Amino acid sequence: MTKFLNTKKAVIVTVSLLTVAFSCKDSFLDIPATASLSEAQLTSKAGVEGALIGAYSSLNARGYSRLGAPNNWVYGSIMGGEANKGTDPGDYTAINPMQRYEVDATNGDVNDTWRPKYEGISRCNATIRLANVSTALSDADKKRIIGEARFLRGHYYFELKKLFNSVPYIDETVDYGKGIEAVKNSPNFWDKIEADFKFAMDNLPETQSQAGRVNKWAAATYLAKANLFQGKFAQAKTLFDQVISSGKTTNGKKYALVSNFSEVFNAENDNHEESVFALQSSMNTQNVNNSNWFDDLNYPYNTGTNGPGNCCGFFQPSFSLANAYRTKDGLPLLDGSYNSGANQLKHDYGVESSAPFTEDAGPVDPRLDFTVGRRGIPYLDWTEHPGKDWIRSQVYAGPYSPKKFVYYKRQENTLTDGSSWTRGYATMNFNIIRFADVLLMAAEAEIEAGSLEKAREYTNMVRGRAANKASWVTENSDKSKFAANYNIATYSAPWTDKAVARSAVRMERMLELAQEGHRFFDLVRWGIAETELNNYLAYESKILVAKFGGAKFTKGKNEYLPIPQPQIDVQGKDILTQNPGY
Repeated sequence: MTKFLNTKKAVIVTVSLLTVAFSCKDSFLDIPATASLSEAQLTSKAGVEGALIGAYSSLNARGYSRLGAPNNWVYGSIMGGEANKGTDPGDYTAINPMQRYEVDATNGDVNDTWRPKYEGISRCNATIRLANVSTALSDADKKRIIGEARFLRGHYYFELKKLFNSVPYIDETVDYGKGIEAVKNSPNFWDKIEADFKFAMDNLPETQSQAGRVNKWAAATYLAKANLFQGKFAQAKTLFDQVISSGKTTNGKKYALVSNFSEVFNAENDNHEESVFALQSSMNTQNVNNSNWFDDLNYPYNTGTNGPGNCCGFFQPSFSLANAYRTKDGLPLLDGSYNSGANQLKHDYGVESSAPFTEDAGPVDPRLDFTVGRRGIPYLDWTEHPGKDWIRSQVYAGPYSPKKFVYYKRQENTLTDGSSWTRGYATMNFNIIRFADVLLMAAEAEIEAGSLEKAREYTNMVRGRAANKASWVTENSDKSKFAANYNIATYSAPWTDKAVARSAVRMERMLELAQEGHRFFDLVRWGIAETELNNYLAYESKILVAKFGGAKFTKGKNEYLPIPQPQIDVQGKDILTQNPGY
């Protein structure tokens, strides 16, 4: 009995001591969350690099709306009058009010355009914070990583500025304990965008180990673009001068125009000398969202084995865009008369594919048939476009098909990812900025703050590339015969009138960059969106009555999207102020 009591006493004492010990130190409760990473792991070189890769991965808006990707096929091209939604009125109805400039703040795709930008910004901020506290990085690596993250953050905020104008600015220093002032929306953050691009320009190398990373010259270009959008033409010109004379791609190629226009849009030629900043694309990664998932709807409709994608008939070029490629003496019709009389491009609207049709015989810019799929013209290496059979609802959306970002027949299952519901997952990089865009932005800056003749030189460089006959579309049956009456010339007479020069460069941007998501934002920053887009609606609505009848662009409202209502609901109307008119 005594032994038992002594033993029991020993147990009690032992338990008591253990209780005291663990009550003083509760580290045994610190169990890492499942699938989590410790700060030590995150601040290692691999951890910080991984965070940066995450910031890059937000570029294509995976997990959100197709409309949130940087190709801006709806917000830049459809709302810019280069295309309409396409397909039929009942498919993806959320786009219907956008093409009519009637979108409201409850539209789910508007919210899903806002969200991936802030997802990217959050990842950039996290990368910068990790890099700043990491002891595992060399000074060179720290500057490079922060430079890339700040470039990407600048890009995401640039997109938000173009789309919404007034948004909350949140960087890696924001202290959420200070209250709502830190996250209220405001249009006044251009200086912060500039600062991010300037830091990146000053700290990034000229070349990188991977072609998909941004470099010094991409940052300089984006800084110049930010200046241009603000009307700071002298500053933009200085930067563009440097970029054009000395700029090179991340993989070390001197910036230049690809000699063959079609090769700009060919996955076999990705990361070419014209690529300034590109969204990279890949296949067979166990996730088709790493390919061009945001374009999977934008192929001719129901083409089966005779055409690409097998879906879905969206993003149909407009009548106005096709007409704009009409030329006279090799030059575009700057007065807008391409939408009048015989200047209008002949089309097969209302004509069955089984019925005879003869293509337009008049002079056209050769870029027409790299941009617009039209009946009787070879559609890449697939077949001649058959017309109505490739259009889901011709009466609703018109006779044309998109073409620039469609893959070649020879590339199916080698440069496409067919592991999902459609074959339409191309793995072609999307160039957010390419060198032709740079030359035309530089031409603008020259007109406003430099030399009209320098602007003509840059514009002629772009037109001269398009005039390369070796790249023109030829008939399938006779490769020695061009598919249409292609006629393009450079501007030979000196430019002496600023207004004429301005019109020429603005037209050139549409002809060169059509379907690449720039047009709407160009019209807004030029201050001519109301005039141009209401003219567009008036013309298109005469043909596509159901789609555009009664539609109107409203100045002072439709230049920007509404602040998404779900964001206002979550954060409060005292934090987020709705844009005018909504």
